[in-house]
Amino acid sequence: MPATDLSLLIDAALEAGKIATRYSGPQAQRWDKPGGAGPVTEADLAVNAMLERDLQSARPDYGWLSEETEDSPDRLARDRVFITDPIDGTRSFAEGSRTWAHSLAVAERGEVTAAVIYLPMRDLLYAAALGQGATLNGLPIHVSAQTHLPEAEILAAKPNLDPRHWQSGMAPDFRRVYRPSLAYRMALVAQGRFDGMLTLRPSWEWDIAAGDLILREAGGLCTDRSNRPLRFNNAHPRLNGVVAAGDVLHAGLHARLDPNGTGISA
Repeated sequence: MPATDLSLLIDAALEAGKIATRYSGPQAQRWDKPGGAGPVTEADLAVNAMLERDLQSARPDYGWLSEETEDSPDRLARDRVFITDPIDGTRSFAEGSRTWAHSLAVAERGEVTAAVIYLPMRDLLYAAALGQGATLNGLPIHVSAQTHLPEAEILAAKPNLDPRHWQSGMAPDFRRVYRPSLAYRMALVAQGRFDGMLTLRPSWEWDIAAGDLILREAGGLCTDRSNRPLRFNNAHPRLNGVVAAGDVLHAGLHARLDPNGTGISA
């Protein structure tokens, strides 16, 4: 990883925040993507245009993967690739909420090496570089030390408690909480504000790449629902969910998950 990749991402995230906050929530033009792919606003596109221009100008040999750019197989031939979500939590942004984020990452041969999650309306900047730890606004962060699942606060949308996801058709007993923006949920676990997070549906790489490194550099484990490490820059950029927590809690969650998604123990 070039030593300056993290500083490049931080500068880009700060500029993204300046652009996005010029638009005011419900007043920003919004429309729905084809095929039920969710909403997009003029702010998403403005931020994406800046990121694609500035980051690719700085690293012309890197590939490019973004939620708001038509995908190209060219990135698959690159050793390093930018993976970006210009605004993660577009629905929250469009509603005027403060809980949305810019999520920027660099992956090298499938592993994220530099990452930033920035929430400009909350003045929160999470950052990590491979082997250098994770920070929030420049100060080190670490995952929670909670090991007892019934006492844990787990960030998860309600559909993740569906019986089909769990051994014997029963979700474990933990305290479920929720926050918009998948990237922000991952950052909150890295910060130790919550004990773990999970999403059991297929997840786009741009939603989780930055959070994967920030969580791991904060001392947590981050895998897919089948307990495999997350690998990025795949031909189809979607992964099999995310389970993230400290090592003991992660093991407890994974032990209860049904890998077949049927609710019937193998």
